[in-house]
Order: sequence, then structure tokens, then C-alpha cells
Amino acid sequence: MMRFLERIIRWLNIGTAAAAGLVMVLMMLHITLDVGVRYFFNGQIVGTLEWVSFYYMVALVFLGLGHVEMKNENIRVDLFAQMMPAHVQLALYILACMLGLAFFGMLFWQSLSDALRATRRGEEAMSNFRFLIWPARWALPIGFAGALLAIIANLGRAILRRQAL
Repeated sequence: MMRFLERIIRWLNIGTAAAAGLVMVLMMLHITLDVGVRYFFNGQIVGTLEWVSFYYMVALVFLGLGHVEMKNENIRVDLFAQMMPAHVQLALYILACMLGLAFFGMLFWQSLSDALRATRRGEEAMSNFRFLIWPARWALPIGFAGALLAIIANLGRAILRRQAL
């Protein structure tokens, strides 16, 4: 059962990371097209700055969080932990996971309430045209949920193996 749950979590996080990759490609195409229009036609694509700032960059930063956590590729400083006995390393890893669950849990809860509030209000950015930003608010709770699920999966794997990851 744990293996099945871990597989589902992994695929959810791969999906959000793939979505972040797609967003990166869209951002590159959008910016390249905008630069081409400026260079060749002395024009502009209205809203490029808003799209990049409010949609592309937000999605790039937050949608990949769970995948990075799932693969244990977050930045760590474990110089001293590596010198400790295996059971101490496991205890420290479990403590770190518990702290991570609390941290990402609070971030998830707050960003979810912010996204719900922004959606209800139909939040917009100040611009010379109508630019809705409430959909971008959902990247945060999705990313934080992915990180929470990845921590749970990694914690379960570490406990079953009786070894810090």
C-alpha cells in the first residue's frame, strides 16, 4: 500500500514539474516573440511583462517544489550529520521531516486561503488593461501540497528502510 501511495505522489509531482517545464517553454516563446516584434516591427506584445511576472515566474518557482523534494535535491547542509551513527541520522531526518511538514503545512494553508479569497474577489493587477491574476495564486497551494506529499512519502520510505534518505 505504501509503495502504491508513493507512486501516486511521485507521478503527481512529475505532472506538476512537467507543467512547470511547459510554462518555461511558453515563457521563452512569448519573450522571444515580443523581442522579435520589437526588433523587426518596432512594436510590442501588450502584457508580456505582466504574463512573465504574474504567471510564468510564479508557476516556475512553485510547481516544481514537490518534484525537487521527492528526489531529495533540495539544498542541504549535513556535514556533521554524516559523521553521526545511522540511528542518529534517522532521528534527525525524521525531525527534519516533521519540521518540513509543519512549515509546508502552514504555507499550504495560508496560500490556499489567499487563493480562495483572490478567486472570490476576481483579483486583478493594476495595468492599462484588465489583467486577472487570481489564477496564478493557485500555483502556490499546488506546489506546497506537492512538497507536503513528497515529505510524507520520503518520511515513510525512510521509516520503512530504517535509514535516513
